[in-house]
Amino acid sequence: MKARAPGKLVLSGAYAVLEGAPALVTAVDRFVVADASLPPERVTPEVREAFGDEPAPWFDASALREGDEKLGLGSSAAILVASLAARELGRGARSDDELADAVLRPALAAHARAQGGGSGVDVAAAAYGGTLAYRVTPHEPTVTRVTLPAMVVVETWWSGRAAATRDFVGRVRALRERDPANYAVLIEAQRAAALRAERAVLEGDAAGFVSALHSQRAALAALGRVAGVPIVTAEAERLASLAAPAAVLPAGAGGGDVLLHVGFEPSSPEFRALAATLGHRLLPLALGARGVHAV
Repeated sequence: MKARAPGKLVLSGAYAVLEGAPALVTAVDRFVVADASLPPERVTPEVREAFGDEPAPWFDASALREGDEKLGLGSSAAILVASLAARELGRGARSDDELADAVLRPALAAHARAQGGGSGVDVAAAAYGGTLAYRVTPHEPTVTRVTLPAMVVVETWWSGRAAATRDFVGRVRALRERDPANYAVLIEAQRAAALRAERAVLEGDAAGFVSALHSQRAALAALGRVAGVPIVTAEAERLASLAAPAAVLPAGAGGGDVLLHVGFEPSSPEFRALAATLGHRLLPLALGARGVHAV
């Protein structure tokens, strides 16, 4: 039995989602394929947590990589969701909704155990696809399907290097422990901007959405400076200075991987020239891709 699950881009709320703020995430048209009829070449920590001693499926995640580097499109979550779905297909699940519902909870639990926590936003995107507003709640996350405003143009730029997401999140958690008052102020700035972004999407307000992303870049940069990690890299800041009125910000935890250029038209020739000089490359991605499904 074969299943496919998509990668993702976190558009908004990357760190604040861990404090209950809404994240906006979209599935992209690059997929992991898992095949339960073949033995695995390797087993990821997340899949090992989910399967235990049970044989895990073979998988191909090359679409979410650039050579030996991860692109930052949620490959670990997509591998996990596709692997669980391949198993579920052998148990009788058939429709996309059946597969997503069957794998979401075990995938969230296994992903959290393997990674020492996390929001699970990338797991939800791999399971349900489309574009989602996602919130962490005490029992299980809430997931709402949304549509980006029609005028918004999103470009994804690969920085040429993978980011150490777990290290970045760990440093931000360390800041919360050693200086909770300062952390609260910094995360509140991103939380407020994330709420604005969600409201703009629900209202179809393109200008409000881009404005909220501008605010998030500033909030993420401040959080990174105090936590001692370059969430918004120097290259991202240089590119942002050329992008106005578009917003430029990291997709997710930052520090590398992919940058988002979000505006009302494609990026300018000047932006593209600087991006190329800085080693960034435009990734052809379609947003709102189909969630986990049988092949």
